[in-house]
Formats: sequence, structure tokens, C-alpha cells
Amino acid sequence: MSDAKEFQDRLLSLGLARVSEAAALASAKLVGRGDEKAADQAAVNAMRDQLNLLDIAGVVVIGEGERDEAPMLFIGEEVGTGNGPAVDIALDPLEGTTLTAKDMPNALTVIAMAPRGTLLHAPDVYMDKLAIGPGYPVDTVTLDMTPAERVHALAKAKGCAAADITVCVLERPRHEEMIAEIRDTGAAIRLITDGDVAGVIHCAEAEITGIDMYMGSGGAPEGVLAASALKCMGGQIYGRLLFRNDDERGRAAKAGITDLNRIYTRDEMVTADVIFAATGVTSGSILAGIKSEPGWVTTETLLMRSKTGSVRRMTYRSPAK
Repeated sequence: MSDAKEFQDRLLSLGLARVSEAAALASAKLVGRGDEKAADQAAVNAMRDQLNLLDIAGVVVIGEGERDEAPMLFIGEEVGTGNGPAVDIALDPLEGTTLTAKDMPNALTVIAMAPRGTLLHAPDVYMDKLAIGPGYPVDTVTLDMTPAERVHALAKAKGCAAADITVCVLERPRHEEMIAEIRDTGAAIRLITDGDVAGVIHCAEAEITGIDMYMGSGGAPEGVLAASALKCMGGQIYGRLLFRNDDERGRAAKAGITDLNRIYTRDEMVTADVIFAATGVTSGSILAGIKSEPGWVTTETLLMRSKTGSVRRMTYRSPAK
């Protein structure tokens, strides 16, 4: 008989789906209400309550920030009943607080779980990210290439013209030069305003989303969540931490990171089997948002396990409270 303290990813996966569903249901009441903080706090509270029902000895390694910045689900917070396997938890209770407040597409609740010590403790700094979907040789594209070189390399590997490649980029002033360089190749760009975990996941389902590659800088914690998703779905992601000042370098030291220029691959950010769940809050290209009808609320959740490569889409219909 297996040890109850082992990471039973199959048994824990449904519990993880309930965690993301609860957070989505809680924040759904605030869709389009213009209050980002309230929406985020509702998701945090619901996610925390559900996590504490799970038989795990969990530690939040990717959370809502440092303890003094976040009242709940801060980095280092212990969650679960304590009776079960020791696990790392990475979460974004509401990926796309602005998207939720403005009722824009692709707001999600996101959580990943893996054995203790196997998720990169990414400090809350920026990360330069590059991701493509499954089916390509390792290092088809690299962070050392220019944006244009990446487009041409992926087009060659895919057997198409650069003009047939679509790149997902976070719309920020810091990306203007990169966007211009990508467009010069003839490639198309899908700009997103927020939510780069969803942006990276798009690459893994290129035939559905039409997105071949993700590039640009965004939050490092979201990079680890995206790597968790790609570990389940297939695909490659590379990340390099970016530091703007000594305070941010200090955060890296506190997280145990010594090589500040290291490029992390997917399997270096997530070194063991992982389970991943995301629930749609507002409808988008990956998941349907929360649908309310008289007496009922319906959610759609993506639940994945890297061990088996299984990807489930689950619809949950529950009586409205």
C-alpha cells in the first residue's frame, strides 16, 4: 500500500479543481463592478478556505506577495489540514483583476500543486519569458535570439512563412520595440492587456487559439504558473529573472537565488509532477466565464496532470446562493 504522505496527484486533483472553482465563484459577483481589490480579496478568501479543507501539508511558494504585503495566501503561508503530503502551492487567486473589474475576457483563477521543494520560489520581480507549444525540438527558439530570429526559427520548424506565425504579447510601453521588430517579420501579434498565464497557455493549444508563441516580460510568479500548465499540456517555456534595483535583487537572495542571469527551462521551474487547475471568471479563448441563470451558476475548469498528460475540461453547475 502506498504511503498516505506520498503526493497522490490523482486523488488531489479534484480537490484542486474545487479550490479554483470556489475562487472564481466568489469573484464572479464583482465582475464589471470596477473594484479590483474587492474582486481579488474575494477570490483569495475563497481559495484559502478551500485549500484548508484539503489533506495536505501545503506551503504557498508563489502567492499574493510577501507576508507584510498580503493578508492571506502570502509566500510562506501554510495551508491544508497538515495531514497529508508535503506540497508546494503556486497560485494566482484572480489572474486578471483588471479584466474582472472591467468585465474583459480571459480572467481566470489559477492554482498548481507539486511535491515540496519542486516549484521554483520565484521572487516577485519581472521575468523575460518565451514560450511555444508542443511538438518542436528543444531550443527551437531561445531567449538569446532576437525577437525576429525567434519568429523565423519557429516558422522554419513549423514549415510555414513568418507571416503565418502569431505571437502573443502583453501590451505595455516596454514592449514597443519588440512589437515593431516582430511586425517587421510579417508575423501577426495578438496583444493582451493582462493575464500572461493565459497568454502562455494559448501556445499549447495553437490549433484552437491561433497563437504560436508568447514573448515579453511579465511577473516571475506567473512564469512558474505558466510552466506548470505547459508541463501538463506540453510545450517549452524559458524564463530569465529581471532586476530593476537592489531591493529586487534582495528579494532574489531571500528566495535562495544566487545566479541572477540564469535562464530557467520549464523543467527547472517545475522539477516534478504537477497538477494544475484554472477556472474561467470572464469568458475567453481558453475557458468560458461564469454563467448565471435563475437559480444556477455554471463554471468551466481546466484540470491537468503532468504525470499522465491528462487535460480535463469540467463544467460545474451548482445552485446559486
